[in-house]
Amino acid sequence: MGANEGGEEDEHPAHTVTLAPFFLDRTEVSNAQWGECVAAKACRAKSDSVRSQHPDFDGPSQPVSGISWDDARGYCEWRGKRLPREAEFEKAARDTDDRHFAWGNEPPTHERTVFSSARPEDVGTHPAGRGPYGHDDLAGNVWEWMQDEYDPYAYRRPTAGEGKPGSCAEITAAQDELRRNHQQGFTGTNPIPEECEHSIRGGAYNYDAHGLRVTNRVHHPGRYRIPMLGLRCAKDVQ
Repeated sequence: MGANEGGEEDEHPAHTVTLAPFFLDRTEVSNAQWGECVAAKACRAKSDSVRSQHPDFDGPSQPVSGISWDDARGYCEWRGKRLPREAEFEKAARDTDDRHFAWGNEPPTHERTVFSSARPEDVGTHPAGRGPYGHDDLAGNVWEWMQDEYDPYAYRRPTAGEGKPGSCAEITAAQDELRRNHQQGFTGTNPIPEECEHSIRGGAYNYDAHGLRVTNRVHHPGRYRIPMLGLRCAKDVQ
């Protein structure tokens, strides 16, 4: 997991992580799948502002977006699943061969994924970009909520080998230290968080090619319901 050079400082250093077996959905959750949860009164509808400002994002096979972290967690629980951990997502995207992108080391193209674009496309329609285990859209299309809180020092902690971040108190202390040391950029182009935010992974339709790398780590407050952020679910192997 991670890298020794390139990207942002929160992607360093490269380190070995051992995970328990898990399942990960092959595709991002679609609008039609989300609609089933809404119809069952187990989920709330996607953000009204996303629906009104982006009516071309509402295709039944397009990935759902405009949902908060709590919304995403609740949907996965309704399906008898959970959100993936950050380490699980990176494992699914890179396996053990140190590839730069989910499909390998070749640069992103529209045949492989959706990036530098105005809208997401139907899930599972770019088979040339599948990851090493056959997952679709692990890079591009929409960002995906992770179970973990975002920890800029996660890879330096004693729990790094388990792929686990620090506690919220430890995360807050790390963020305060970065601000004191004027290290804006350590966590990427987003501002250093002022709260315990959640990790998001995978890049999105509006992102550039470089940002689709498998080690890229981004973060947003869990309350955000924005057009470029959706989900897929995971499950423990029993």
